[in-house]
Amino acid sequence: MYPARNFKFMDELVNLVVQRTGISQDDARKAVEVIVGELKSRLPGPLASHVDAFLAGGASGGMNTLAAEAGEMLKGKLGNLFGGGKG
Repeated sequence: MYPARNFKFMDELVNLVVQRTGISQDDARKAVEVIVGELKSRLPGPLASHVDAFLAGGASGGMNTLAAEAGEMLKGKLGNLFGGGKG
């Protein structure tokens, strides 16, 4: 699903799961891939599209872009909730 050489943060997550759970590298990778896939399926499109870039090591804005888009989306939702804003 995710080529190991292109996803630095993904490898870090896999190693963290291995260290904390004691499961094999292969099982940890499968678990992380399931979680990442589920997160991407539940996130709004604009945020989900940045997950792979973030896992690759923050390419193309990475976490900063992800945070900025999440903030804008929340502002829009909160503005609509109180009768104003964009959305």
